[in-house]
Amino acid sequence: MNPLEFFRHRMIIASLCGMAALMLLSSQCARTREGEDVITTPDEITFWHFRSEPKQREALKGIVAQFEAENKCKVNLVDLTWGEGKSKLFAAFNSGAEPDVVELGSDWVAQFSSGGVLKNLSHNKITLDKFAEFTHAAAKYKDSVYALPWNVDTRVMFYNKTLLRKAGFAKPPANGTELLRASEAIQALGDEQQTANANTSNRIYGFGANGSDEHRLHKKILPFFWSAGGDVLNDSGRAVINSKENVQGLTLYLALARAGFIETQRQLDNMFVRGNLGFWISGAWLLDKIAKENPALEFGVMPIPAVGKQSVSIAGGNYVAVTYKSKNSILAKRFALFITDGKQALELLKQFQDAGIPADKRYMNDDYVRSMPHRDVFLEQLATARALPIHPHWLDIERVIEDAVVEALYGIRSPEQALDKAQWLITDIVTRP
Repeated sequence: MNPLEFFRHRMIIASLCGMAALMLLSSQCARTREGEDVITTPDEITFWHFRSEPKQREALKGIVAQFEAENKCKVNLVDLTWGEGKSKLFAAFNSGAEPDVVELGSDWVAQFSSGGVLKNLSHNKITLDKFAEFTHAAAKYKDSVYALPWNVDTRVMFYNKTLLRKAGFAKPPANGTELLRASEAIQALGDEQQTANANTSNRIYGFGANGSDEHRLHKKILPFFWSAGGDVLNDSGRAVINSKENVQGLTLYLALARAGFIETQRQLDNMFVRGNLGFWISGAWLLDKIAKENPALEFGVMPIPAVGKQSVSIAGGNYVAVTYKSKNSILAKRFALFITDGKQALELLKQFQDAGIPADKRYMNDDYVRSMPHRDVFLEQLATARALPIHPHWLDIERVIEDAVVEALYGIRSPEQALDKAQWLITDIVTRP
């Protein structure tokens, strides 16, 4: 089977599996009238969430305890992981064992809401007025609200001040061209180090480039597309990924990869903490990791240097939704409103740095948020960050993007060829009936 046939076969299977899953999900909801509230367990609900690290779980428990006391109820917490959570949710919905309330990533809401398994919150006159404008699109499906934004965050550029200084640079790069020049200079230091010492276990590299890393690689390449003026889908929903702007962004990413090291996000986070990377795009969790594992590291953070005129990054976030067949939808909605209120989201952030900035705009620029080390840069980056395109088949599109970048990274195809192939595959996805 040639590569084109392989990828088409893979996409067809993914499409059929996704359609089958969503048909099953939709069928679970057919017995309940749209918008109807249900109370079968008046004092108990279940919340499935992704705050599964011990410190995160304890912080969440404390906030949930407040809701339990105020409402004289019980909230059962069930931990999920980002690696397995989606498959567990599909299994739960298909078996009729879904929770009352669920946390979803911003790029998941459209798929679940289009599958008919989430409550339409607009029927209860629940609005998104108090949440930041850029969070609204991911919370909606066909102009109705199906999830509430909980917290938001973005990716920024981390840089090693010591390595930058050793490479002869007095300040961090201001644009993509300067980023490449600085990365190449730090990479040259690593080459000299390798020549002088056969032990390369601690060698340094200029830039950390995500390679094959499902659900993560697209978050590294899209800022290069966007800041060059490109996009994945246009305003009409048509694929435009093979634009000259995207080719420019991908070409720069490949040049940076040659002036660095290609690995997974987890490994590149570890390398940056050890002091082995000059530049690396990552999130707020890395701040906590540095503080714990290498507090002496001399580093800085800055907006991602632009390929074109403006720095653009990913505006990600977590959302809370009420399931269609909740056994107590009234209490579930009350809980969703409570947990996504900025006061509760801010409390989570106070207890662990990677909780994300409150999506509630009343708390997004809170003095506490601005007082946190480096958080001012994250807020600056959020001002120009973009949310992922909203499409029921986004995860299929995401896979195509990541496959295209991997093919280009390893020289299987040129940037133009990789994006032309992605254009064909994404067009096939967005024109599905």
